[in-house]
Amino acid sequence: MRFFKKARQNDGWLTIAFSGDGIAAASMKRAPSAKPAVALAAFYPGNESALEAVGRQLQANKYRCSTILAGGEYQMLALEAPNVPPEELKTAVRWRLKDMLDFHVDDATIDVLDIPVDQAATVRNHSMFVVAARNSVIGQRQNLFAGAKVGLSVIDIPEMAQRNISALVEPEGRGLAMLSFGEDGGLLTVTFRGELYLSRRIEVALAQLRETDVDRKNASFDKITLELQRSLDHFDRQFHFISVSKLVLAPTGTSGLDEYLSSNLYTPVETMDLADVFDLDGAPALADPLQQQRFFLALGAALRHEETVL
Repeated sequence: MRFFKKARQNDGWLTIAFSGDGIAAASMKRAPSAKPAVALAAFYPGNESALEAVGRQLQANKYRCSTILAGGEYQMLALEAPNVPPEELKTAVRWRLKDMLDFHVDDATIDVLDIPVDQAATVRNHSMFVVAARNSVIGQRQNLFAGAKVGLSVIDIPEMAQRNISALVEPEGRGLAMLSFGEDGGLLTVTFRGELYLSRRIEVALAQLRETDVDRKNASFDKITLELQRSLDHFDRQFHFISVSKLVLAPTGTSGLDEYLSSNLYTPVETMDLADVFDLDGAPALADPLQQQRFFLALGAALRHEETVL
């Protein structure tokens, strides 16, 4: 199964995402000249064993279904694109990965995502993202859905879900940095013209942002700030043709981080309210920032419509 399988436009997607305390399911409706509307946002406490019941209740067979890997279930690397014909690309990438993965490349399912070049540059260094996951991880997820009688079309990753939301709020002609947090840590992305250019993991989990001890919480804030400074400086050097307009902090259900980052970063910082991006009339519970955090990636993954296949 491909990570970035091409979808027929206007297909209805149901994204089913797993977390430590349950299953979040989301579906979106898109219409021209209107905010994407949340058609469904439902949470079911429990574990993966509840998937079959969830699928029946949501009538999952009426949708194209996707799921999302957790941060520790795959590796994402940026590589120089091999100068080979398209039909040889996967083989060339696999050969390059053999010394870069923490498992044997023969045990990997891989996919690639292009990083667009500067069209104005005379010399164009072409890079791409490579996503690699153990075959056992992909097989386990496929078997889970097959056993629950829920058809699975796509296995997605958080970077692409976040990219989908970031693309909706990009200022015209400028890049946008977005930072989200979940159980497995923070995720920084930079998008430009709807394309993903940067992905960085930050080893601070959502629980650390909710820490009641002020010193420990500020230590996490310091770590986040330092990683952001380094990552955005690196991005500016590597992609000098992209001006990052601001950093958007995805909903966390916590307070304090936005003010801290605003005081310590040269990049303007804003906190996202999903009501500014989506029509939430179909999911009033999402007025709560805690619920916005819970469904953030599921909603982003449910926005998928077309992907570029390399």
